[in-house]
Amino acid sequence: MASMLRSEVILSVYILSFVIGFPANLVALYAFSVKIHCKPRPSDILLLNLTVSDLLFLITLPLKMHEAASGMKWTLPNFLCSIMCFTFFTTIYTSSLLLMAISVVRYIAVAYPITYKRLQNILYPIAISAAIWVISAAHCSITFIFQHHPSLSNPNSFVCYENFTEKQLEVLLPVRLEFFVVLCLVPLLITIYCYLRLILILFSRPMISWMQKRKAIGMALGTLAVFLICVLPFKSSHVVGFVQGQSPEWRYYALLLSTLNTCIDPIIFYFSSSIFHCTSSKSIFRKNFVKDVTIEVQGTNSN
Repeated sequence: MASMLRSEVILSVYILSFVIGFPANLVALYAFSVKIHCKPRPSDILLLNLTVSDLLFLITLPLKMHEAASGMKWTLPNFLCSIMCFTFFTTIYTSSLLLMAISVVRYIAVAYPITYKRLQNILYPIAISAAIWVISAAHCSITFIFQHHPSLSNPNSFVCYENFTEKQLEVLLPVRLEFFVVLCLVPLLITIYCYLRLILILFSRPMISWMQKRKAIGMALGTLAVFLICVLPFKSSHVVGFVQGQSPEWRYYALLLSTLNTCIDPIIFYFSSSIFHCTSSKSIFRKNFVKDVTIEVQGTNSN
């Protein structure tokens, strides 16, 4: 009964996330594509990659839905499990690193405006984004190793990347701990530092209006809240699993928060970028619906 309830809850969240998140991120993808042709900023390139990451995550959800509808049993070909897990987890860790990179760019824009202007070349955020994708993909390639390596694979398993053997746990748990430190804890600390410093700097500048400060601070706190609520719980399960010597069962539910994050990201995109306010004739919103001048953190350095 508990297993059935768990499957129903997981399936419901997957369906909700896909129905809301997929069209919302498609709109964001189109909007960022327009902005890049209009007046791209470093943060726009990073946000575009974050949108692509969310879309790739959502594309894997139909397979996860099938798994949940089958009572968390894997009835599809084994290679689909490998591809799904690799894509699924790569996008989760990519999102964390991209959120960190965005926070650093915004902090530099406010704290070091002259340096920020020198870094306007879009080759820099493109290189950073590529490095982030490579780092995440390299880490998550372990999913292929666990599924196909002769000494670690479990051919008698009827689940996908779960119910690990003792031999698998001996390798997986230390690796997950490294994932937590490198791909979660370090990005989280950097993100917190950048946004807290950004908020302090904004409060110290009397020439910036209170409304502009409030919008920028709200964006910073909102991004931090998403990181802490949607990203941290799942990745903290790596630490708990390492201490307990097993993969915690509540990891399933923590992962659902990361799934819901794909519905929240487009909202953050709207408030954290001028993308939806581009005056290009290709803009998805007409000028009479939104004002052209909208505060974004990157623009505070001009005040």
